[in-house]
Amino acid sequence: MPPATRCIAALDQGTTSTRCILFDHQGDILAIARREHAQHFPQPGWVEHDAAEIWRNTLVVLAEALARAPVDAGGDARASARFEVAALGITNQRETTVLWNRRTGEPIHHALVWQDTRVEPLVQEYLRGGGERFRELTGLPLASYFSALKIRWLLDNVPGARVAAESGELAFGTMDCWTVWNLTGGRDGGLHVTDVTNASRTQLMNLRTLDWDDWLLETFRIPRSLLPRIVSSSARIGEVRALGDALDGIPITGILGDQQAALVGQCCFAPGEAKNTYGTGCFLLMNTGRDIVPSRAGLITTVAHRFGDEPAAYALEGSIAVTGSLVQWLRDSLKIISSSGEVEALAREVEDNGGVYFVPAFSGLYAPHWNAGARGAVMGLTRYATKAHIARAALESTAYQVREVLDAMQRDAGITLSELRVDGGMVANGLLMQFQADLLDRAVVAPRVTETTALGAAYAAGLAVGFWKNTDDLRQNWSEAQRWLPAMPAGRREKLFREWSKAVGRTLDWI
Repeated sequence: MPPATRCIAALDQGTTSTRCILFDHQGDILAIARREHAQHFPQPGWVEHDAAEIWRNTLVVLAEALARAPVDAGGDARASARFEVAALGITNQRETTVLWNRRTGEPIHHALVWQDTRVEPLVQEYLRGGGERFRELTGLPLASYFSALKIRWLLDNVPGARVAAESGELAFGTMDCWTVWNLTGGRDGGLHVTDVTNASRTQLMNLRTLDWDDWLLETFRIPRSLLPRIVSSSARIGEVRALGDALDGIPITGILGDQQAALVGQCCFAPGEAKNTYGTGCFLLMNTGRDIVPSRAGLITTVAHRFGDEPAAYALEGSIAVTGSLVQWLRDSLKIISSSGEVEALAREVEDNGGVYFVPAFSGLYAPHWNAGARGAVMGLTRYATKAHIARAALESTAYQVREVLDAMQRDAGITLSELRVDGGMVANGLLMQFQADLLDRAVVAPRVTETTALGAAYAAGLAVGFWKNTDDLRQNWSEAQRWLPAMPAGRREKLFREWSKAVGRTLDWI
């Protein structure tokens, strides 16, 4: 029979689900498997995941993807084999924090999700001593979003956790770290590593040294023994073992936080190139090359990627907490739609928002406001308003928040974007994409391959094993699938944005 076709496997561990996708050399999808995990909300503002459930789902989606595109993982002589997995890349929800026992392999508590705000009292405590030092070292404002204070909370609130951590019994990781540890043997010698992009989101790594910072560790009271080794985003990191399936022996050669992975998947390798991902939240990143650009407009400075031994590339990022999850809220809590896909049809039942504005500050407001006291609100309601107006206002809230971030990014970088590359599940919503183009007054462009987060992880993994030669090779795969052009009169666009800004102002410092 003919030799197997080589491919790259990507694990995409997201906020609501875990997926495995197999890609060929052209960046096309050969197989995909997906499984959702439970969202836990034990108190208002608290958001948790069961890391053990996510690991079980990881095993399921790996098996399902391989079954849908039978693979020969090097040495497996099955007659049905058609593909050979050359490497595995991993991308993940960032900042989500899990601590586990190195001996038992069990998490000591549910993972604290990036949206979780329980550490806000700690944020205020640290801010009283001045917050600029944290931004100078890490590129991040002091906020509940990042991992450091989540680790501190777990150590202080889980019985016995601090003593166990200080004796070296516990390990910390974001979800990439947890996944790699389990894939490489877990309690039987699993690798405890994270890549530089995920490390940059903990608020414990120095952006300039790309290493854990002693002052930050001391300030947050976090033992260094908890922390993983920091590696490049694209390198030979380890190999899968002890799973007993076709992936055993496959090299793990790529790790990227999800939004950095989407930046790579969109081939935004040059300074000034930017992408926006529409998922549970919205994340707009602009590549700034080797320059660490401090933000004065409420954005984050972060690591974009590090390939092999090359210097790291950096990015400016605007993070928005609630976009796609607002549609889920309409479905699950308000029950005005029965599936997320119905929201566009409902919103199209009306010509405009009817004066209704929805500020989805369920976890406060992230960039560019960084206001944990804000709370969600629907404003402008009259008896004229219907559930269709609320649905439309919910969709439009995503576009307004992206406009806020893009305006801030252009001020920080001194660059005017000619177009915005977009990806993520909400890109399928044509009403939202057209409104986004209208509100930004520039083209919004979607790529042919929309699974850019997983694709970015695959690219990082493939570069490390020579599956792709270099970033120019990757650029050859990118092509445009759809383009939305602005058509809204300037006067109407600015009036809508003024009304939105007024609504946001009324939600700030609600508590």
